[in-house]
Amino acid sequence: MKRNFIVACLLVACFGIVSCDDTTNTIGGSLIDNIDKLSVKADTFNVTSKTVLADRVIGRTSTGYLGRMEDPETRSMVTGNFMAQFHVLSDYQLPKADSIMSRDANGIIADSCDIRLYYSSYYGDSISQMKLTAYELQKPIEEGQVYYSDFDPEAQGYIRTNGIAVRRSYTLLDYTEADSIRNKKGYTRNIIIRLNKPYTDKNGQTYNNYGTYLMRKYEQNPIAFRNVYRFLHEICPGFYFKIDGGSGSMAHILTAQLNIYFKHKEKGKIREISTNLIGTEEVLQMTNFSNDNTRLHQLAVETGHTYLKTPAGLFTELSLPMSDILSGHSSDSINSAKIVLLRQNNTSTSNYQFGIPKNIVMIPSDSVQSFFTNNRLPDDKTSFLATYNSKQNAYTFNNIAGIVNLFVHHQNGSANWGKVMLVPVEVQTVKQGTGENAITKITKVSHDMGLSSTKLLGNTAGTNNIKISVIYSKFNGR
Repeated sequence: MKRNFIVACLLVACFGIVSCDDTTNTIGGSLIDNIDKLSVKADTFNVTSKTVLADRVIGRTSTGYLGRMEDPETRSMVTGNFMAQFHVLSDYQLPKADSIMSRDANGIIADSCDIRLYYSSYYGDSISQMKLTAYELQKPIEEGQVYYSDFDPEAQGYIRTNGIAVRRSYTLLDYTEADSIRNKKGYTRNIIIRLNKPYTDKNGQTYNNYGTYLMRKYEQNPIAFRNVYRFLHEICPGFYFKIDGGSGSMAHILTAQLNIYFKHKEKGKIREISTNLIGTEEVLQMTNFSNDNTRLHQLAVETGHTYLKTPAGLFTELSLPMSDILSGHSSDSINSAKIVLLRQNNTSTSNYQFGIPKNIVMIPSDSVQSFFTNNRLPDDKTSFLATYNSKQNAYTFNNIAGIVNLFVHHQNGSANWGKVMLVPVEVQTVKQGTGENAITKITKVSHDMGLSSTKLLGNTAGTNNIKISVIYSKFNGR
C-alpha cells in the first residue's frame, strides 16, 4: 500500500511538473531512500488505426428518430423509422359512460383521434417536405430481447394486414396548426397523424374511428386498460412510422401520445375533453435505421484518416503496439498510458452539418458486443470514456493503463490482441447530492443513435498522428 501511494504521488508530480522524458531516470533516487529505490521511465510509441464498418448496433436509446437526411460530409443517406407502444397506468379510467355526450346509435364514440409524435429538436430544414405512413402493428414487439438498429417490423411480419395505414405529408414546422396554437406558451412541436377514418378490428367489427374502438373496448373490459401486458396484447400492440418519401429533416422524438377526443357532461356543462395514452420507457420505443451501405464501405477504405459516424455507421479501431510497449519492460509496472485523438476539421460548407460525436468509449475490440448487450458502464479499467474537447479539437484518454495491462496479462495470440474500438455513445447521468458535495454519476451508456460524423487523424502510411505515452515504474530493492 505504501509503495502504491508513493508511485501515485510520483506520477502526479511527473505529469504536473516536467515532461517525463530524460529526467525521469533519477526521480526515484531523489525522492525516496535507497531501501526501496524507485525508477520511473517514460516512452512514446506509434498507434495505427483503421475505420471499421459498424453494420448494426443495439437499438437501445431514450430518443427516437424519424426522417431522412443526407450527410453533407460523406454524401451518404440515413433514414430513421420509428416504432412506438403506449403505456397504461394501473388506475386508468374513462369518465362514466352516461356522462359522455359523444354518441351514435350504437353507444359512445370518439369525436376524433390522433397520434402526436412530440420532438425536442431536429436536424436539417424544418420546412423540408416529408412523407410517412403510420402502420398499426399486428402484435407487440416483446420486451426481454435484444433488438438492433436494423430491426424492421415490416420485414419481420409485425404489420397488421388490412390494419391502419395512414399516409401523410408533413413538415416539421406544421402549418396545418393555427398560429394561435403554435405560439402558445408551453407548446411542444409535434407531428400529427389523424386516425379518423372508419376502423375495423381483428374481429371484423367496424367503428367510425380508432378512438371509438378504444373507448368501446374500455367499456367491455376496463381491466385490460390497467395492465400494460394485456393492453399491448389485447387492445393496442403499437404503431410503426415509416418514411416513404422526401429528405432534409430528422426529428428527435421525445414521446408518442395517442389522444382520444369526446364531449363530456359535468355539473350540467358539456365540454370537449381528451384522454391520453403515452409512450414511455416502460414500453418499447425503437428506431429502425437504414444507411447507404455502399457508400459506407467506400468511406471505410479511405486512407489519411478514420471515421466515427452514427447511427450504425463507422467506428475507429486502434492497434496498440503491445510488443513495443513490453520490449525491455518485462519486469516493470505500467502505471499510465495516454492517447490523444486529434480531429480533422470538416471542409464541407453545408448549413446542415452533422454534429461531432460528443462522447466515445474505448473498449477491447472483442468486447464491444458484450459491453452494450450487458448494459455495462465505463469502469476505467477495461473500458474508458472520453468527451470531445472543442478547444483542443480532440478526444483525450488520460490513462488507459488498465486496458494495456489487460493485454499484458492476456497474451493469447488472437487477432484482436492489442486492438481497441472507439465507439460513439449516448451518456445518461444523474446528479447526486447538493452544493459542493454534488457528484454526477453515469447511469446508462448506449450507442449514439443521433446523426453525427467526424474524421480522426491517422491511418496514414509513413506518418503517424496517434501516439501512446506510457509511464513505467520499478522498485529496486537491495
